[in-house]
Amino acid sequence: MMFADYNQTKVVYHVAPITDLKKIINKGIQYDDKKTYRSKYLSFHKYIDSFKNDRIPQWVVRERAVFASMNFSKEHCWHSHSVLLALNINPNKCWIANENLANKTYEPFILKDIEGFEEAGDYLKNQGCKSIKKYWDTSLSFLDNLKIRKDITKGYDAEVLIFHSIESKDIMPIAIVSDHVITSVKRWKEFFRGGK
Repeated sequence: MMFADYNQTKVVYHVAPITDLKKIINKGIQYDDKKTYRSKYLSFHKYIDSFKNDRIPQWVVRERAVFASMNFSKEHCWHSHSVLLALNINPNKCWIANENLANKTYEPFILKDIEGFEEAGDYLKNQGCKSIKKYWDTSLSFLDNLKIRKDITKGYDAEVLIFHSIESKDIMPIAIVSDHVITSVKRWKEFFRGGK
């Protein structure tokens, strides 16, 4: 893993576009504060929420979550022009799910309405439904995960669904990603000061 375990750090990690950093530092993070929330993700979140089973508490609503990760593998593929943030969270207001299962359905969900990709709708009705049901079936509270540790199980890419706003004081920028190269905030500051 890239970072020390949560039991040592007590933080989770959030990746945001570098263009949002000023706003994040000044105002914190809310679930719906990014431009892409409505245009790119809201309908997808609603689709996933529609498969929730009775075991999932009512307060767990994906469309109202801030998303984070427990950790990253050293081989993680980073998105250019983003910032990596460490977040202090309230573990009582967080949920854990396997992001791999959600990600399998995002492209089919988008493609289903595009001419020439109609088969994506059939995929969603069959394999997609199974993936999303499994997403919820294998999800659990953040606190239960700290006992069971699904997040360190092979094939389980734990996404943290945070159901509270993150205040500025609970956000620490730790790295900037540029062309798939990750550089610590400390190194960037040294660079700006004429360091190497």
